[in-house]
Amino acid sequence: MTETVGTGARAAAGKKSKAGLSVQRVFTTEGQHPYDQVTWEQRDVVMTNWRDGSINFEQRGVEFPDFWSVNATNIVTSKYFRGAVGSPQRERSLKQLIDRVVRTYVKAAGDHGYFATPQDLEIFEHELTWMLLHQVFSFNSPVWFNVGTPSKQQVSACFILAVDDTMESILNWYREEGLIFKGGSGAGLNLSRIRSSKELLTSGGTASGPVSFMRGADASAGTIKSGGATRRAAKMVVLDIDHPDIEEFVQTKAREEEKIKVLRDAGFDMDLSGADISSVQYQNANNSVRVSDEFMQAVENGTDFGLRARLTGEVIDRTDAKKLFRSVAQAAWECADPGIQYDGTINDWHTCPESGRITASNPCSEYMHLDNSSCNLASLNLLKFVTPEGTFDAPLFARAVEFVITAMDVSICFADFPTEPIADTTRKFRQLGIGYANLGALLMALGHAYDSDGGRALAAAITSLMTGVSYRRSAELARAVGAYEGYARNAEAHQRVMRKHAAANELVRTYHSNDAAVRALATEEWKKGIDLGTKHGWRNAQASVLAPTGTIGFMMDCDTTGIEPDFSLVKFKKLVGGGSMQIVNQTVPRALTALGYLDEQVEAIVEYVAQHGHVVDAPGLRPEHYEVFDCAVGERSIAPMGHVRMMAAVQPFLSGAISKTVNMPESATVEEVEEIYFQGWKLGLKALAIYRDNCKVGQPLSTAKKEKAAAEPEKVVEYRPVRKRLPKKRPSQTVSFTVGGAEGYLTAGSYPDDGLGEIFVKLGKQGSTLAGVMDAFSMSISVGLQHGIPLEFYVSKFSNLRFEPAGMTDDPDIRIATSVMDYLFRRLALDYLPYEKRSQLGILSADERSAEVEASYGAPKVDLEALQSTVDASPEPHVEEHPHREAQTTTELMELRLGKAADAPLCMTCGTKMRPAGSCYACEGCGATSGCS
Repeated sequence: MTETVGTGARAAAGKKSKAGLSVQRVFTTEGQHPYDQVTWEQRDVVMTNWRDGSINFEQRGVEFPDFWSVNATNIVTSKYFRGAVGSPQRERSLKQLIDRVVRTYVKAAGDHGYFATPQDLEIFEHELTWMLLHQVFSFNSPVWFNVGTPSKQQVSACFILAVDDTMESILNWYREEGLIFKGGSGAGLNLSRIRSSKELLTSGGTASGPVSFMRGADASAGTIKSGGATRRAAKMVVLDIDHPDIEEFVQTKAREEEKIKVLRDAGFDMDLSGADISSVQYQNANNSVRVSDEFMQAVENGTDFGLRARLTGEVIDRTDAKKLFRSVAQAAWECADPGIQYDGTINDWHTCPESGRITASNPCSEYMHLDNSSCNLASLNLLKFVTPEGTFDAPLFARAVEFVITAMDVSICFADFPTEPIADTTRKFRQLGIGYANLGALLMALGHAYDSDGGRALAAAITSLMTGVSYRRSAELARAVGAYEGYARNAEAHQRVMRKHAAANELVRTYHSNDAAVRALATEEWKKGIDLGTKHGWRNAQASVLAPTGTIGFMMDCDTTGIEPDFSLVKFKKLVGGGSMQIVNQTVPRALTALGYLDEQVEAIVEYVAQHGHVVDAPGLRPEHYEVFDCAVGERSIAPMGHVRMMAAVQPFLSGAISKTVNMPESATVEEVEEIYFQGWKLGLKALAIYRDNCKVGQPLSTAKKEKAAAEPEKVVEYRPVRKRLPKKRPSQTVSFTVGGAEGYLTAGSYPDDGLGEIFVKLGKQGSTLAGVMDAFSMSISVGLQHGIPLEFYVSKFSNLRFEPAGMTDDPDIRIATSVMDYLFRRLALDYLPYEKRSQLGILSADERSAEVEASYGAPKVDLEALQSTVDASPEPHVEEHPHREAQTTTELMELRLGKAADAPLCMTCGTKMRPAGSCYACEGCGATSGCS
């Protein structure tokens, strides 16, 4: 029997037992500790870089519940367990991790009188433990990193800084940002107080302008971002639309993208994690333009708009509003920056306007509140509240929200902060950010299309219920332990915003008994909360946001992150013994059952999805149900406005905003970007960002396969490779090369009728291990070529491999190579592949690159159908047969399925392709993120 840790909770509660909260058990049973209700097992965590097989992390004999996935186990062990690996102090059980965090929360709750009795505090402890154990919710990553350790108890993932128009303030901005990045968190700020380059200094000179100071901050972030203790940093830079330097700000990253293209065509490595990308500026921040209602109305009416001096506020220049708006859309079309933030909407929903305007956001744009403030986040797993009957359990969800929001507020009592101004503001306003994950999976499981009225109605009702319960509990906390310090000054505004939320709830149109029931409960919660808050105030200035849920989404075994739809219908599942297997997402059969299909039909459709990756023409599936299975990518991807409409449905029920990037196809026009940004304002969003496929050089070339001829029935063909040997006498050529100072020779032999048939590589001294390995490698490649494996397949596999020796070469066509393998197969591609295929692989000669530069990068589009079919038909072993590739992910699977490269960088920790998570990226291999929660 596990020892109950409630004894300490009772002792702590005894110190203060005034009119605290009284709570009842929801998930737990009195007399039974949550740990005793699950089966525990020992596991070995060994995480490798699938590109070279090197071990990134290893810890054996860790203890987890048997229902936790291998992926969740690996990520929690490697990311959240504290103590030096291999030392006795290292955590080895999920029990230790949860206890470390929960006991800290329980002690603080007892010390500050949150609960009426010791029994209430024990219930709080057990309920939190049960929900974390069963993946019902998770705190944001800083809680798992820091709480209960000797480190500073930093619990916040999101920070907003402030900078004024003085050199002292600007230099302090660099310092504060560096401190936040050092801890692996991100920060955002608005630079609009800094004088423009069109204004004078008091000394008589001309001001530098905010864009010039962005360079120093960008360099600082680039230096620090990889050195954080826990994850990479992220940053947001905002500039108001009426700032005189707005055009320069809008164009910063677009101009740098042009520079990237020129450097790429000169042979430099400009991929997202390339060796030379660091020479380009402004790449470490997300940029957003803050637009006012006045500006958007000028765009709508086609009138001029005034740009204002920072010190006096007078109009010093006028511009065509439509032209300026088009330049914002043009830049976003070219390089995905800047995003847009709608100042009027943001501040209209501001609970504390008397204490200052909301001018900026965190890096992912979901947290928006006062300058020099922070927000700690937690997210609930929505799929945990689906009943066996296929409905959403609103009462259970409400009870869970009560415990989670209470714990989040408790954390502010003991939390540490990176700067004193941030600490002061956070303690005075107690901003929280409760949210959820798995919305896309939930909608699919219940038979709703993501882009549908029914789907949006349920999402809106759930979000309204979550925030309504949070504010009702916040009012109860205010009654028990006091309202936030800034409430008295902002009482009228706070009450007004609560009424706006409640009024928006009444406007939600329901379509099914399920979403109607959720909305009805939300209506009750808003009424209770407003009644209580009017009497006692509220404990928190804000309650909810929708964060990306990167690493914590993996911790909870979520199929989808934040507000996102399902990424794809198929994925790889890691196996305990190593390796992986391809499976269809479990939400697919649940959705089919919810839609009324029989078991035999479900089995046939799932088998079809496993083979094709989509549901189009699946046997027995009615076409009107196709939309339920639409995903972020794939055969039926959700239209950009479908994402915007979902954001608009839930935005009125969030204190903050939504972390999300609206993906657009490569064929999207600047006018379509304009329309997305304009409709975001019309629909009441607070922030919006877009990404047009393939708009960045750092994203590998993306070309979808053409549709197969539907009229032709598929034939079953058995492929048996036959070796075609080279004749005794064959043409060949030898190339000498130097890579990073290492010299070698490549000899390539051809068939008389053209086509590469063999290679020999001399590298290293005769008889050395390296020379022997290269001989064996050459023989293996040669035999493969003679069995019909196309050269372009080898080129795609071996180019871009990274290992020493690497660096400059003596080849004018390939200036830099990331390894000898990278050089060899790029050289073979240049010598033996036609231009069309090399263009798709991104391998061009110096002359061809120059020609493309002169043609403004207008490379012809090429049909990849033949290439993809040969790759598909080649005798490459299926991925399940490669245990060393256990880090294979959904992202890479979709690339294989579609012949389409995903918009995501490689993980800096394990080399795996990351996947989008809100406006950030998350790695399914190791859980690393690009700065999100």
